[in-house]
Amino acid sequence: MEQPDAISRARAREKAEPAERNRPLSMAYFAFAIVLLFWGTWYILTEANDAGYYGDHRTLEALGPHKPAAGAVDGAQLFGAKCVACHQAAGTGVPGVFPPLAGSEWVQGDPKILVKLVLLGVSGEIEVKGAKYNGQMPSFKDTLSDAEIAAVLSHLRSQWGNSAPPVDAVAVKEARAAVGGRGEPWKGGEELRAGAK
Repeated sequence: MEQPDAISRARAREKAEPAERNRPLSMAYFAFAIVLLFWGTWYILTEANDAGYYGDHRTLEALGPHKPAAGAVDGAQLFGAKCVACHQAAGTGVPGVFPPLAGSEWVQGDPKILVKLVLLGVSGEIEVKGAKYNGQMPSFKDTLSDAEIAAVLSHLRSQWGNSAPPVDAVAVKEARAAVGGRGEPWKGGEELRAGAK
């Protein structure tokens, strides 16, 4: 057994357990953070003379996507919300299942037929760009306003190489009146062509 003096000497050689103090970071870090905060505030107040500017002087319009004018309907946004799942973002559709919109004779053709197609939808065979599709497109008569249908169709008619004139809300209103109380979709492309003229 060790002598009491040997035990005392052994304890004296041991270092105390490390303990975290009240300020684990040095004061230099806090001073740097405060200086950085004051510099950032000064920079924003002196450099951003216009609320629309950032430090490199680009405006919100230059940084963000095109925004429609106040009160205008964004056809691209509606297409993304209502149509892209079937017709795809590039308007290519899904071969054999959903027809393409890019280069489609329906999209670039008579706007009255296109409006009536979107208003009531179609159920049955329709030929697009030489290929036959036999599916169902939903009706948007009760879910989209005249302005919204006009905006999304104008978007389709100007994208993916399509170059047809835009559709206005007045044309949609007239087509809506022409289909009247009909609630069932067109039975294929042939009935749509015959009934939409």
